[in-house]
Amino acid sequence: QVQLVESGGGSVQAGGSLKLSCAASGRIASIYAVGWFRQAPGKEREFVAAIDWSGLGRNYVDSRFTISRDNRENTVYLQMNSLKSNDTAVYYCAASRLNTIPVVSTLYDFWGQGTQVTVSS
Repeated sequence: QVQLVESGGGSVQAGGSLKLSCAASGRIASIYAVGWFRQAPGKEREFVAAIDWSGLGRNYVDSRFTISRDNRENTVYLQMNSLKSNDTAVYYCAASRLNTIPVVSTLYDFWGQGTQVTVSS
């Protein structure tokens, strides 16, 4: 099993920045890729960004968001800049055992509980 714990969420004004963290523990060797998803009230969960554990491959949707990792600390980060009101959501960290960098939530095996991000206008 893999355990994921998100942190770094909070409330910011539009145009501000936040850096989210995802700390992984357990069977780290089974992880190939780590992704970030978000879900706003009444909306479906959507892909934000993902990275493979080696850091050689990345997937992005929005240029305002940058994903990175620190393998020594088993932590993946999501730097979010120029935040907008519609970025408000619960942000989830997820890990996949597949030999790919998925952009579909159903292809991820492990999930954290999420961290709330609220952007005020």
